[in-house]
Amino acid sequence: MAQRCAGFAPTDGLSLRVVAQQRQAAARAGSLAAEAAMLALGEPLHVSPGYKRALVQRVLASRDPEAYLALAPAMGARASGDDSLQGCVAGDQFAELARQVAACRLGLDCSADSTLVTSYCANAGICSRDSAQDFVSFVFDAAVPRQGADKVDELVDTLVSDPGAQS
Repeated sequence: MAQRCAGFAPTDGLSLRVVAQQRQAAARAGSLAAEAAMLALGEPLHVSPGYKRALVQRVLASRDPEAYLALAPAMGARASGDDSLQGCVAGDQFAELARQVAACRLGLDCSADSTLVTSYCANAGICSRDSAQDFVSFVFDAAVPRQGADKVDELVDTLVSDPGAQS
């Protein structure tokens, strides 16, 4: 883990403020993943229900795995009760996991050594006992109860099957 997280020193001047500024600049320059990440952090480029829904639709249509992943936290339990997202894959922990798994299916590196697996372990303390287990296997093995696995699979299929489907 330490090797994967190494590489930055205090002299790099990396701070939360600098990261936020870079993300905002990237979003304004057209990075869909950065724009989705800003929404997930509660700092959308624009504040309106129409904007939020349009952004979700743009992410779905893009089939960009980085954008799917960046949007996932905004579409989980945080989205519960959000009328602007009615009819979307949103509103519970299954929706968030489904978007992450969908990102994997769309080409995101979700191997055991991936950034996604590392961040789950380093940031949330959710680590697989099997150091060779990829993210998707881990989700269905440990993160989702058996009765929820079919629901997550169904949600993932909805997200990746038809770009015109409800997001």
